[in-house]
Amino acid sequence: MIDLFSGIRDSLSGNRKTIVLPEGTDGRVLEAASRLQNEGLVKPILLGNETKVKEAATEAGIDISKIEIIHPGEAPYFEELAGKFVERRNGKATLEQAREQLKDVNYFGTMLVYARRADGLVSGAAHSTADTVRPALQIIKTKPGVSRTSGAFIMMKGEERLVFADCAITVAPTSQELAEIAIESAKTARAFGVDPLVAMLSFSTKGSAVTEETERVANAVKIAQSLAPELPLDGEFQFDAAYVPEVAAKKAPGSVIQGNANVFVFPSLEAGNIGYKLTERLGGYEAIGPILQGLNAPVNDLSRGCSADDVYKLALLTAAQSL
Repeated sequence: MIDLFSGIRDSLSGNRKTIVLPEGTDGRVLEAASRLQNEGLVKPILLGNETKVKEAATEAGIDISKIEIIHPGEAPYFEELAGKFVERRNGKATLEQAREQLKDVNYFGTMLVYARRADGLVSGAAHSTADTVRPALQIIKTKPGVSRTSGAFIMMKGEERLVFADCAITVAPTSQELAEIAIESAKTARAFGVDPLVAMLSFSTKGSAVTEETERVANAVKIAQSLAPELPLDGEFQFDAAYVPEVAAKKAPGSVIQGNANVFVFPSLEAGNIGYKLTERLGGYEAIGPILQGLNAPVNDLSRGCSADDVYKLALLTAAQSL
């Protein structure tokens, strides 16, 4: 299996994408931006006061001389974006409120993506998830047929790649939302070179326990299968029945998954968040994400504990999402 990022670099070669990095004075972001610029596969745009951004780069010993820096309030098309923001908010913001809102780097950066002045955005190194996601939900919005966004992680170890969702956004998804998460997670898998085999997880396998919680997952399976009949998807499964062929043969004989799942949809945010962190910390997998799913354009959120390498990788993934 080709390395994930080698495949992404190949796909971006000759197809350069522009990614907004709103946190222009953060040293990790500056290091990642410089690396992206030098590679030439992604064009980074840094947001912030130009003087402060350059001072931060000088202090960190990072060359950003060839990188575009935009100070939101001083952009020549600021008024144009403010007008588009008012239209997009559909009566929920006046022009004066829009001008004030767009002084915020995350709102301004998201408007750059909405106005097609950029292909995607990566933020969160110095902001909360809400600071990154809220502008995306208000401006970019979800795709038709998707009721809400979700967050997936790509879990990598050696040549193995798994997709875990939702590990970041939806606390207690309904059956309909779980079905949507499953379908969007399969799309995420395909975008990064994984042929999806989707397992809907629970503490029950194929009715071995019947509770309100297991019925919610079982119903999600039916909804997802009706919405995407061509997608190899099944459940509800305990994790071992989804991942271990020998266990699947006993617990779920005849399932299309046969214990070979590579896309795992967790029944709640609690389960998903715990699951990916256990896999990362005890299993030794690298967790990349969260990758926000279901939006009309790619916007992704970093952990505030991220490294410069995390910023770089998520920027590449975001660029790949926009292809």
